[in-house]
Amino acid sequence: MPLSPIRERFAELARLPDDEIDLALAALLIAAEEYEGLDVDAYSARIDDLAAGARARVGGARVEVNPRELIDRYHAYLFEELGFRGNEDDYYDPKNSFLNDVLDRRTGIPISLAAIYVETARRIGWPVRGVGFPGHFLAKWELDEGDVVVDPFFGTVVSEGDCKELLTRVSNGQIAFRPELLAPLPTRGILARMLSNLKGVWVKRSDFVRAISACDRILLLVPEAVIEYRDRGLLWGKLECYRPALTDLERYLAHAPRAADAKTVREQAATLRGQIARLC
Repeated sequence: MPLSPIRERFAELARLPDDEIDLALAALLIAAEEYEGLDVDAYSARIDDLAAGARARVGGARVEVNPRELIDRYHAYLFEELGFRGNEDDYYDPKNSFLNDVLDRRTGIPISLAAIYVETARRIGWPVRGVGFPGHFLAKWELDEGDVVVDPFFGTVVSEGDCKELLTRVSNGQIAFRPELLAPLPTRGILARMLSNLKGVWVKRSDFVRAISACDRILLLVPEAVIEYRDRGLLWGKLECYRPALTDLERYLAHAPRAADAKTVREQAATLRGQIARLC
């Protein structure tokens, strides 16, 4: 089927080299599939306005000379003056993942707040990247004198010790801290994680059509993410769309024949073949 204009615009971004993808624009295009008529460019311009405000608030502070003063002033503007904060009261509200809602309500989850933090800084030329920390997205200033890690959900600078405590908490002690967990995540990886979060929300709400749409867009960004074929196949199955379900499961097995769950998926594929045969 032909792509909608919004999906085609997203696909065009997904085809670009990673360093040419506009994170804010792509995230707003994700939201535009939920909000018909969303003025994506107007919301992108609001991030330009945030950048202009941040530049004014930092005054004469320069990232090459006094980075901690600049970071403190940036945080005072974004988190104190404007009031951006983590939504601790309703963490799994899907609005926390849509950048237009985050800009309007000034609350979100770690990854959406990090996207605003990073994109505002990028427009000024500050060296800030997103960090795909397990279970809790972070941001990082890459400075000559050493990296400074930030938790935009709480609006704070965090130490390595803080990160270790955070990881213990979000993983229930199942993941050991390694410095590489603080490596920057490519833009398409950030967008894929946003969509993966949304997929999880939709699955919990049994909204399988929206969950499938999230899989579709992850695959536009990361075609080698073959686990999305498995997930999409299972979701098609829940909708009793057996042929596309079988196609996706077979595609998953073709790419990952030795996966840990391959035996289970083969059994599910065989069940789908039987269901299809009974319908013929």
